Amino acid sequence: MQDQITPGNLLRTMRANPPLVQCITNFVAMNIAANVMLAAGASPAMVHAEEEADEFAAISGALTINIGTLSADWLAGMLKAAQSANNAGKPWVLDPVAHYATAFRRDAITRLLELKPAIIRGNASEIIALAGGTSRGQGVDSRDAVEQAEDSARQLAQKHGCIVAVTGATDFVTDGQKAKRIAGGSPLMPQVTALGCSLTCLVGAFAAAAPDDPFDATIAALTVFAVAGQQAGADAEGPGSFSWRFLDALTGLTPETLDRDARISAA
Repeated sequence: MQDQITPGNLLRTMRANPPLVQCITNFVAMNIAANVMLAAGASPAMVHAEEEADEFAAISGALTINIGTLSADWLAGMLKAAQSANNAGKPWVLDPVAHYATAFRRDAITRLLELKPAIIRGNASEIIALAGGTSRGQGVDSRDAVEQAEDSARQLAQKHGCIVAVTGATDFVTDGQKAKRIAGGSPLMPQVTALGCSLTCLVGAFAAAAPDDPFDATIAALTVFAVAGQQAGADAEGPGSFSWRFLDALTGLTPETLDRDARISAA
């Protein structure tokens, strides 16, 4: 009998065979994201050079692309890696950081979307703007609530045939038809840089573990962050102590605790 698909079972699957995930992320996030991935049980590789990005994507379990500190040479590597992942049948995740801020970013995100990511993860302002709406985003920071982006997320998912995750105080995940909300986390999380970027990488790890089920893979990754964040926030005195407590919570999180403390509801 096949195990029920739950965040805990997917965490168990991911840890049993730690996936190699190519994380093309920004300078700010590299160290933090790598530590988050290792703590959760995955194997990160921060490989972005145009000369090797496509070759590495083909041997990875999944690819994640984050445009936070974008440059022309990084974009060239991103495009090659995404095409290679598609050719190899590997899922890839797009994090459209502040894509609305400049013409260069808008052009880059258009080109990346043409390569059909399996999953898009962003904050509410990024998702609203990506769907063609008017957001109140300021640089990389969201000024819109997750619930304000839910319709935009559904539209994006339908248009691009992918999973869309909007993360914030309560996360929202949709494939354009069905949708779920994930509650949890801590108010301290927005005060720690690059946690959202790290979450994108973790979504890639779960997508590698369940390549045929990106919807449940995304929910599992977000639930891991929600439960570990809630645990870390319970005893943290501020963002500094939260950071190391969060890594410890990720490492100590068991599949049983994850399923017990998950707060997932239909949307």
